[in-house]
Amino acid sequence: MKVIALNGSPRKKGNTACSLNTVLAELEKAGIETELIQVGKEKIQGCKACYACVQNQDQCCAINDDPVNEWIQKIKSADGILLGSPVHFSGVAGTMKSFLDRAFFVSSVNGNLFRQKVGAAVAAVRRSGGLPTLNSLNHYITYSEMIMPCSNYWNVAHGHAPGEMVQDKEGEQIMAVLGQNMAWLMKTLEFAKDEIPAPEPVPKVMTNFIR
Repeated sequence: MKVIALNGSPRKKGNTACSLNTVLAELEKAGIETELIQVGKEKIQGCKACYACVQNQDQCCAINDDPVNEWIQKIKSADGILLGSPVHFSGVAGTMKSFLDRAFFVSSVNGNLFRQKVGAAVAAVRRSGGLPTLNSLNHYITYSEMIMPCSNYWNVAHGHAPGEMVQDKEGEQIMAVLGQNMAWLMKTLEFAKDEIPAPEPVPKVMTNFIR
């Protein structure tokens, strides 16, 4: 089994990375392979609403001059996904938001590629805005019918300078418990998949409020 973690911070060794790595360490202790992808350092533009991914049905975004399509396939082949973002004005960092909008839209219109994977999210914040950011990240996970493990509090860690997150002992524990629960959930699903068939996907009903 493998988990792909996506760091939405431009800092490779910032508090978002520390939070993600704390979760990944627990997964690795449980024998689960991990890979951390640095999203925040790339130049990723937002979705153009061109609908080429709907028409082509090739599991690709029409914008092909950045790593988004490569990352979509990495997520598709993984068993679990971990999203992490710093807090920018009480929200997800811009580069991460652009990536998530494109990747998850491609998934949703190409057969829901991420459906029933195990997914979790974490946020790193100096002071306030952690919960709105975490909620925004969780929206991608729940929309995709992914299965979400929990921790013993909301998945937010505090710190300002890079690495300060480790001084937030409760935040550090939250990340460790999340990793333990994520590993347990992944192994439980793997053990049960042959005995308990997963629900079949259903065509999405779209209700527009303006006719």
